[in-house]
Amino acid sequence: MDKIGTGSILKSDEAAILRGWINTQLTQANASELLSESEVKEQSKSFMALFIQAAQHSFDEELEGEPWDDVRAGLVNLSKRRAVAGFSPAETATFVFSLKKPLFDALRRAYVDDPKRLNEETWLTSTVLDKLGLLTVDAFQQGREQVILRQQQELLDLSTPVIKLWQGIVAVPLIGTLDSERTQVIMESLLDAIVEYEANVAIIDITGVPTVDTLVAQHLLKAVAAARLMGAECIISGIRPQIAQTIVHLGVDLGDVITKSTLADALRIALAKCDLSIGKTGRQLAAGA
Repeated sequence: MDKIGTGSILKSDEAAILRGWINTQLTQANASELLSESEVKEQSKSFMALFIQAAQHSFDEELEGEPWDDVRAGLVNLSKRRAVAGFSPAETATFVFSLKKPLFDALRRAYVDDPKRLNEETWLTSTVLDKLGLLTVDAFQQGREQVILRQQQELLDLSTPVIKLWQGIVAVPLIGTLDSERTQVIMESLLDAIVEYEANVAIIDITGVPTVDTLVAQHLLKAVAAARLMGAECIISGIRPQIAQTIVHLGVDLGDVITKSTLADALRIALAKCDLSIGKTGRQLAAGA
């Protein structure tokens, strides 16, 4: 079998194949919504150039050689971009599968008088495109996983802000469940804030933490210990009655860590430790009188 037969047809009939392929893609509802016509044309032309170059180098089921490596790399990049754009795995794979019809039409025109050769080239072409289509699915999944991990990290960073309450005083309001990964982010953010704001006191507020178990208590103690190493004293606020009972029941020793039921109480202690105080203004005193 002449293995470059399909490669030669791709090259000689490129314009018609590309035109039919682009038209097929533009009629797909979601593709037309998520990509502009110019983007569809640009991506199709770019892939077609790589595909023709590889097919002229060799055209078999192995897809071996540097030109095919370029084809795979191009598809991986396209799949990840489409994952970000909002395509589904099936819609991404259709980018390759939709090339079948215009390419099969070209093969029928070329081998109209040779049915056996037509069947051979059609089967081979279908196999090659199927492999490339499956590659887009794998690449798409990897791209989606990367997007999800990045979004999770961004949400994690946003969920652990460190707030400067006063000169020398910072606070970390915690919301949600604490785990090892999140505790590490909290410690890093807290330590950076202690250095940046030259903080002497750090308040860790757990009002938004639904439950406290032994593991959560250990994570809190790690954050306290890390802050102390940086020269800042920690106060834990938001100790509700049920949390206090749980901590006692678990036998967790918070050591000499100061705990308060509310953030306001913790702030009063923090201000006192910094030799600061909040008092009423003259207008408020007069009004009270």
